[in-house]
Amino acid sequence: MSTAVMTVPAPRLLSRPLPSALHRACLAAKVAADNKGQDILVLDMRGLTPLYDFFVISTGISRRQIHTVVEETDAALRAVGDSRLGIEGYESSRWVVQDYGDVVVHVFDPDTRDYYKLEELWADAPRIDWEKEIG
Repeated sequence: MSTAVMTVPAPRLLSRPLPSALHRACLAAKVAADNKGQDILVLDMRGLTPLYDFFVISTGISRRQIHTVVEETDAALRAVGDSRLGIEGYESSRWVVQDYGDVVVHVFDPDTRDYYKLEELWADAPRIDWEKEIG
C-alpha cells in the first residue's frame, strides 16, 4: 500500500495597495485627536530629508494616554495595511517614537516635547492641514 501525501496550496493572501504616506500620517494625527492628544502636527519632511516623508507629532498628558495614542495609532495603521518597523520609548513613556518607514509618529509628554522642540528643529517643514486632508 502506498502512502500518498496530498499537499494543499496555502491560501493566497490578497494584498491591497497601501494608502499614501500622506493619508497614513493624517490618519495617525486623527487617531491622536480622537484619543485627546494635544497640539497635533503633521510635518511634510519630503523636501528636507530622504529618510522619511512625514512626521506626526502630538502630546499626551499622562502615561496611560500616551500608551493609548500609540496603541490605537498602530491598530489604525495596521488596519490599512501598514506595519510598524520599530518603536522606542514605550516603557518610559516620555517620548514614544513609532517608525512606519515613510511616516514617523512621535508622542511626547509636555515637558519632553518642550525640551526637544521638534517642530522648531524642523521649522522649514511645511505643516499639513491634516483635518482637511483626512476629511
